Amino acid sequence: MSTFRDRVLEVVRSIPAGKVATYGQVALLAGNMHAARQVGAVLYGIGETEDDVPWQRVINASGGISTYKVGAGELQVALLEAEGVEVQRSSAGPRVALRHWQWRPELDQFGAEPVDPVPVEPGSDG
Repeated sequence: MSTFRDRVLEVVRSIPAGKVATYGQVALLAGNMHAARQVGAVLYGIGETEDDVPWQRVINASGGISTYKVGAGELQVALLEAEGVEVQRSSAGPRVALRHWQWRPELDQFGAEPVDPVPVEPGSDG
């Protein structure tokens, strides 16, 4: 059985050039919809022998580039632009329009199943 790390790398390798996915989207497709931060940790920890992993195609849920925190923001922007992805610069930082550039595979492509949201009781906080 494959590990979560293996599944994350499989999903990221499947993102086509010129498209992006969010950390949460990769987590869902890898089988754990609550593991977006772990996806970031997996990508941060990839080694030189895994140079076939297009890590630059994974961005945050608002379309932002999160890798400035680890010193790779400008590289990620340059790699995305080289693939034809339009990165918009704003005072909030570089952003990609998810509506246009987001990859939208079928959930079952990776064996992931949609998860029903937890029902909220009327009158509860949440």
